[in-house]
Amino acid sequence: MNRTTLSLFATTAVLAVVTGVAALNPPPGDTKGARPAGRMPVQRTALLCPAPTSSDVASTTYTAFTPPGKGGTAAASTADLLPAAGPARTDGKKDEPKKDAAKDASKDASKADKKTEKKDGKKAETDPGKPVLSLKEPGKPVTVTTERSDAPALLGSAAGPLAPGWTAQQTTTVAAGSGRGLHGVSCAPPDTSFWFPGASTAKGRQDYVHVSNPDNAAAVVDLELYGPDGRIKAPSGEGVTIPPRSTVPVLLSSLTDAPTENLTLHVAARSGRVGAAVQASDDKTGGDWLAPAADVAAGAVLPGIPADATSVRLVAFAPGTDDADVTLRLAGPSGSISPAGHESLHVKSGMTTVVELGDLTKGEAGSLLLTGARGSGPVVAALRVTRGKDDKQETAFIPATPAIEARGTVADNRAKASTLSLVAPGKDAQVKVTASAGSEGGTPVSKSYTVKGGTTLTVEPPQPTDGKGVFAVTVEKVSGGPVHASRMLALPKDGVPMFTIQPVPDDRSTVAVPRAEQDLSMLNG
Repeated sequence: MNRTTLSLFATTAVLAVVTGVAALNPPPGDTKGARPAGRMPVQRTALLCPAPTSSDVASTTYTAFTPPGKGGTAAASTADLLPAAGPARTDGKKDEPKKDAAKDASKDASKADKKTEKKDGKKAETDPGKPVLSLKEPGKPVTVTTERSDAPALLGSAAGPLAPGWTAQQTTTVAAGSGRGLHGVSCAPPDTSFWFPGASTAKGRQDYVHVSNPDNAAAVVDLELYGPDGRIKAPSGEGVTIPPRSTVPVLLSSLTDAPTENLTLHVAARSGRVGAAVQASDDKTGGDWLAPAADVAAGAVLPGIPADATSVRLVAFAPGTDDADVTLRLAGPSGSISPAGHESLHVKSGMTTVVELGDLTKGEAGSLLLTGARGSGPVVAALRVTRGKDDKQETAFIPATPAIEARGTVADNRAKASTLSLVAPGKDAQVKVTASAGSEGGTPVSKSYTVKGGTTLTVEPPQPTDGKGVFAVTVEKVSGGPVHASRMLALPKDGVPMFTIQPVPDDRSTVAVPRAEQDLSMLNG
């Protein structure tokens, strides 16, 4: 027997021993040979911000923030918001055709405005090659302000250690005219489907859906409208092209000749991925941004109805083939009750249903919980909330909001102006709330809270020690059952209770990474 043959036998014997040891000694905690997936911080995050306003008497503040984390150095990171190529906004005329807006977006892609706005020493760049806002380090927000009426939509990306939990918000104060009030929206990642219960094409209301495309190829979307009698014919909303790296605002009333007070808008991408948000402006009751509702589900949680709400309207839609039957509960500070006369709701498939809940909260802040009956179809839902009376009214929207699985952040908070609402629809939940350093200095402060099951805890979040400027608020789930959150920012002006409410979903800062299993099949000849 030659030396080569002996070496082969020896190698085979060693492999057999290794195989036996591996089989008898699997990795710790794994008795079946497969290890559970781990979670790692995301390496890249994309955010899209719609064009803020066309008003000449408005001011918009952009704020960006990344919670401090582990791994990597800020020097290896980038987090920028850059102007989109599309039009900032059409002129607001109701007969503005949607197709022209798309054509204008293509033309403007090559000649974006290079103006800048300077206020309080901070400059908001709108040169197409320069970021409007750049975040350089985690743990401290950055902010800029502009008073331009043609401020563009923004396309953002963050990489490296600045990507996990990167959050941005734009807050606009409109001093007068239609939509007068505080308009706030969190910039959101792109997706392929968005539901907006609570939109409208009624007289006196102007609702624009802003659709943004972050990619280098055109996207095609359908804009579907559903009223109380089902699908509304809107052929011009089908197959709308969104040019690369641009935004297109579409006036919903231009899609149909039939005014509808309450409807549901579905933005569905045929190709590509987009961002979408609806800006609602009312001649009498102000306005705000309507963010997409949480994914279609058997139930919904709508957190953070203000204690002084004078009117609450629920808009629900059943997108499936089956009708939806849900029970309604108001989770207040001490427990949950069924609203008198509105204990349950039947929503027909493909139809929008509206419930006027009046001054539901009766002086105590709360959250609305929708629970689907067994075998019921899924729903999407949102609330329109009004504060104030007569000509001093202001409105905001609360869409159904998913639970915070690990952590969620809202970027723009002001001293004595922010209210955080936390609701635990089932079991008790423990959370930690952290106020970041201010944009102009200060030290972070954290505080822990327990949210009793079936209740809403409403608190003024902690403020940074010696903090100056705006600050971010981060909510971390510590233990217990699901917890949902929203933040109200109230900046009253001239007797008008100007406010905006933003949902605080999970920031999706980590991603599941499968771990390798033992596989010796490669050793087979």
